[in-house]
Amino acid sequence: MIPRAKVGTYMFTTTNALVLREVRYKEADRILTLLTSTDGKITVKARGALRKGSKTAAATQQLTYSEMTLFGNRGKWTVNEAVVKETFTGLRSDVENLALGCYFAECLEALSVEDQPEPAILQLGLNSLYALSRGLYPPEQIKAAFELRLMCLTGYTPALSACPACGCQEMEQPVLSLTRGSVFCRSCAAGQDQLARLCPASLAALRYIVSAPAKQLFSFRLEGEALQRLCAAAERYLLLQTERQFSTLSYWKNIRI
Repeated sequence: MIPRAKVGTYMFTTTNALVLREVRYKEADRILTLLTSTDGKITVKARGALRKGSKTAAATQQLTYSEMTLFGNRGKWTVNEAVVKETFTGLRSDVENLALGCYFAECLEALSVEDQPEPAILQLGLNSLYALSRGLYPPEQIKAAFELRLMCLTGYTPALSACPACGCQEMEQPVLSLTRGSVFCRSCAAGQDQLARLCPASLAALRYIVSAPAKQLFSFRLEGEALQRLCAAAERYLLLQTERQFSTLSYWKNIRI
């Protein structure tokens, strides 16, 4: 939990936080959804952040990673001080990457839990935004790895080691059952619904994403049809398992046309 310093009935706390969402409140305030290093997802108010010359303006923007000192009173938190740690500058100069970064933020907000520390989820978000902003890998590859790894971290890890029907591990025509979260041989997939067709290369990439160390998550090579199959499977799996749509995903797809 966040270390707290008590002053009478009030509390001060300092934490590192990724701003997932910002909403304008009244004339000059922001309501922020933060993913913190110590308390998971929390909601705070940034008073005067929209005023000209505000010292917290830059550090309270969406998709900014900042060190924040928060003031607590009656269960509500207000930003007292904030210093930028990382702005992911590359996102601000590319509308497609910015839209994809906002999709990452919407996914993190939807799947993280209020007031529950989830350092691995925060690390995934930071690593994904950093890789995207620096152009280290193709955006589609970062997106697919982010989606599948996020599902693993939130309890939806797919079973990819072998076909549950026949036990085969090396499949020529693997198929991912999106409802069961299992990979099947093409012949064993009969009767299953919501299927995503894979190939040996895309299945190998899925297996890599599930088990790779956090810092090496995106370090795989895939292109062409194999990359397309991976991207389709990861996206469809997330959407089906979460049973929701993401407006930022739709926007990202629209501006890429």
